[in-house]
This record gives sequence, structure tokens and C-alpha cells, in this order.
Amino acid sequence: MKKIILFLALSFVVSSSYAQKKKSVKSTKKVLVSNGLAKADNLVAEIKEGNFQLIISENGKPQDTITIKLVDSKFAPMDCKLTAFKASGTTLYLLTWTEKTQIKTDLKTEDIVTIYSNIYDKTAKKLVFENKQLTNNITEKVFLDKIKQASETQQKVRREGFEFKLNPDGSVVQKNKAKEYKLVYNATKMMYQ
Repeated sequence: MKKIILFLALSFVVSSSYAQKKKSVKSTKKVLVSNGLAKADNLVAEIKEGNFQLIISENGKPQDTITIKLVDSKFAPMDCKLTAFKASGTTLYLLTWTEKTQIKTDLKTEDIVTIYSNIYDKTAKKLVFENKQLTNNITEKVFLDKIKQASETQQKVRREGFEFKLNPDGSVVQKNKAKEYKLVYNATKMMYQ
């Protein structure tokens, strides 16, 4: 009986080592890797030489840039999107991105999420609208007595700025708890009013 089990195990090992193996297929296609964070039409948002910027290209070659802001090496925008839309007959571009920061001390931790929404006019190479919405989640250890023996953890949420919404007609809605504004693009003044 032991010889049969040993023979079966040995035959299994031998047959599995001689079994057909899947051949690896090497792709001949080249994948173009772009260091841009977001792209729409001939605009690309990217970080280059300490600048977070929009690069305007013509026929695949960079022609001009619009500087969004100066940044350091730690800057890492998340959920970066660039969208083209029309407002009052003008093609505008909405650039949105999120930045997360954390401030931590022994008694307090702040997780700050900031959502930026900027609208640019490519032909005028200028910012026509900007919105910043900040949400701060605060976790804090609070002592209940003077000798600091009893404590509790408190959580708070603080919001600043306006929630941003772009409508299909190119108008913009900004709202918070107390107020709501609807702004329409004025093509002659190149600004939202």
C-alpha cells in the first residue's frame, strides 16, 4: 500500500513538471506615459519646476503656460480633473483637485481636506473664477479635571468656504449653510457675476 501511494505521488510530481506551461506574450505596443495630472483638449495640468500649471500645447508642442500656484516637493494633488465646458458662447476649463493635510499634536489631530475648483479661460490665459472648500475633522483629547486624570475624546467638524457646483449651462452655484449664490459668466468682462 505504501508503494502505491509513493508511486502515485511521484507520478503526480513528474507529470506536473512536464505539463504544458503558458507562454508569456511580449507586447510590441509602446505605451505613452504622461506626467500630466489631468488633460482636456490641448490643455494638460502638471507639476513642473515648482509650479502647478496648465500647459497649452499646439500640434503636440507646448506653446504657453498658465501658472496655478507655486508648490513645494511635498505637493501631491488628488482627484485632479480638467473639464471643458461652454458658458455664454465661450469655451472655459474647470480644474478641480483635492489636497489633504494632517496636523498632529499630543492632544489634537486635525485632518484637513481642501477642494479647489478653478475656472480658466484658455484664450485670455487667465483665471476667471476660483472656489475653495475646506473641511477640518478635529479629534481632541479634553481633560475633565484639573489634575488631568479623567479625559474624553471629542470630535468636531469645521467647514469653511462654499460647496461648488457647475451647471450644464455654464453657470455656477456656490452654497453653504446660510447662503446660496448663482453666478453667470460675463464674456465681455471675462468674469462670473
